[in-house]
Amino acid sequence: MTLGKRRKAWTAALAATLLAFVAACGSSGPGASGSVSAWALTGGDEQTFRTSFSSGGIDGQFFGNDAYKQKIRSAVGAGQAPTLVFSWGNGGMLKSWVDAGKIADLTPEVQKDPTLTSRYLPSVAKTGVIGDKTYAVPNNGMQPVFVFYNKELFDKIGAQPPATWDELMALIPRFNAAGIAPFSMGGQSKWPQLMWEEYLVDRIGGPDVFNAIASNKPGAWSDPAVLQANRMIQQLVDAGGFVKGFNSIATDSNADTALLYTGKAAMYLMGSWAFPTIKQADPGFISGGKLGYVAFPTVAGGKGDPADIVGNPANYWSVSATATDDQKQAAVKYLRENVMNDSYVDSLLANGSVPPVNGIEAKLAKAQDPQYLSYVYNVARNAPSFQLSWDQALSPGQADALLNNLDQLFLKQITPEQFSANMNGTIGQ
Repeated sequence: MTLGKRRKAWTAALAATLLAFVAACGSSGPGASGSVSAWALTGGDEQTFRTSFSSGGIDGQFFGNDAYKQKIRSAVGAGQAPTLVFSWGNGGMLKSWVDAGKIADLTPEVQKDPTLTSRYLPSVAKTGVIGDKTYAVPNNGMQPVFVFYNKELFDKIGAQPPATWDELMALIPRFNAAGIAPFSMGGQSKWPQLMWEEYLVDRIGGPDVFNAIASNKPGAWSDPAVLQANRMIQQLVDAGGFVKGFNSIATDSNADTALLYTGKAAMYLMGSWAFPTIKQADPGFISGGKLGYVAFPTVAGGKGDPADIVGNPANYWSVSATATDDQKQAAVKYLRENVMNDSYVDSLLANGSVPPVNGIEAKLAKAQDPQYLSYVYNVARNAPSFQLSWDQALSPGQADALLNNLDQLFLKQITPEQFSANMNGTIGQ
């Protein structure tokens, strides 16, 4: 079945599911009987959510990343959102819902008890703010993106992890000659390709390049940093930098992650959420000291700070504006008492996630993976710029166009110049 046919089949199935779902739930959305409902993502911190939902009386459902994004957009638009709406913070998707009056303003609750937000690191808490009002609070660990690597495979070819782009490119033929894929990649899901774009643009031009794009500055996608980043991406593809058939590998199945710990790929550019997935799938890979992690390489002559990071400050809970008053009150109670309490924080740490909570250094030191957890905490806390993933920072329409054009760029179906022209056409949409 072709990709277009699969999309049509998926769309039709999703529409049918949503129609049945709406009919079953009535006009008040999931949890219409009075219970508090929540949708979250499978993998990563799922077990922490499940435990917290159980103790907090929440009716939770879990979905793969791509399926969730499709489902939640349709549900929010139809006034059928769950009570607790899972998002990536104050980017385009959440902002569009706030602008449409679909998300409740939590500012009065913060004013009643400031600890609802003050317990979080400021750089993370502010991602739940739109304008001067709070619409979302963090619900899981911080998620910076960096390069994971398989130490055994590096030892096999006698190499060190790359600190510069030139060093990275020099490793590509060495790993290929040894029959090892240099980088794993879940290209079928498209969004993993975005992390390459985000980091290269930042390393070359600094965060102001994307700030101009997010501000809808005309022609912003033609910035020299964007063009250079995309030429470098295509050079990496041409050099055989990614596992063969990367465009047919899906991230939701964790097939890309498995290539790293099974010894088939040497490196993996991914968010910190990959660590809990690896820990659950192959605990010995971590306990045996085989997993390494390093910052994205610098680019010669680049303006970006090497300490800048991209990713997600965290994921967030918002409260649906269409929930009943009782559901809203119960949801806020859950956010105050059940999210990021001591047992929740301990659960995240045990799972390999780093909570964005102030003053947890002692907990980090006593946790099972203290070196990794402290690394993530300090990287996120000290980053001069922690840039939200572009597909969340932009409007949903722009984000879809970005992922589609980036996919074509990686497949060498369009040039860097065509990419920029196509994306400039989305400015203001």
